[in-house]
Amino acid sequence: MAADMRLPTFRKQVSLSPSLSALDGKDLVVPGDVITSDTGFMRGHGTYMDEEKLTASVAGEVERVNKLICVRPLRTRFNGEVGDVVVGRITEVQQKRWKVETNSRLDSVLLLSSVNLPGGELRRRSAEDELTMRDYLQEGDLISAEVQSVFSDGALSLHTRSLKYGKLGQGVLVQLSPSLIKRQKTHFHNLPCGASIILGNNGFVWLYPAPGQQDEEAGGYYTSLEPVSLSDREVISRLRNCLLALGAHKVLLYDTSVLYCYESSLPHQIKDILKPEVMEEIVMVTRQKLVEQEG
Repeated sequence: MAADMRLPTFRKQVSLSPSLSALDGKDLVVPGDVITSDTGFMRGHGTYMDEEKLTASVAGEVERVNKLICVRPLRTRFNGEVGDVVVGRITEVQQKRWKVETNSRLDSVLLLSSVNLPGGELRRRSAEDELTMRDYLQEGDLISAEVQSVFSDGALSLHTRSLKYGKLGQGVLVQLSPSLIKRQKTHFHNLPCGASIILGNNGFVWLYPAPGQQDEEAGGYYTSLEPVSLSDREVISRLRNCLLALGAHKVLLYDTSVLYCYESSLPHQIKDILKPEVMEEIVMVTRQKLVEQEG
């Protein structure tokens, strides 16, 4: 049995600018912390009143919107909003709908009427379509979708009525905390390093080889089963380890932070990225680059 033994080594010192260590705008609280004793504020999610003082009930970041105060938890299940991009796994095929696991409290629903038919046909769904649902999507398939609406119990209704959504083919799924995904205009990115990434708002991140020509006739259900080259697999493996390193150090995930982390990891072997001392060095350099870019 192989054992990985490492001797003490000199750790590279990386100095951070003062602006990074000073979290001026961030107000972090733990359960029981008094947020304010001013009675003019309204109580939001993650808070309760205790002796006329607004107190935090979860650990997280305080958010203020006018007179409303709420606490956004640092670790939580996905609370979807309309328009969110999600990556999910089909768990069940039911009558005229699929059940999808999206890292939320309840299974999400993808209706048969909310998907593109192969060939892009626009017509009412018939009994024949219902009988062939497993030809489109079956249990275990991964999909990318968009939140169409939220039911009264908090369950999400999804749709894939665009060619950028649909069944996912060959790639790697990385599961992280939803609170680490930065909301952006687009969550589909083709990275310069030769791979593509889907940053799902629900914390599921999909890494896959850069796509070639997409067949519009497939309606989002065609998945290429061509062998993936060794160079592409190495890039995807490095990106996967970079995502885990950023997630372990609670760095916000978006295309720029992922790319900077990838560039910072190039001097190291892929298997070494997840070693604690290497991980810390890579994340430190990434944070420094982000500060310089923002400054």
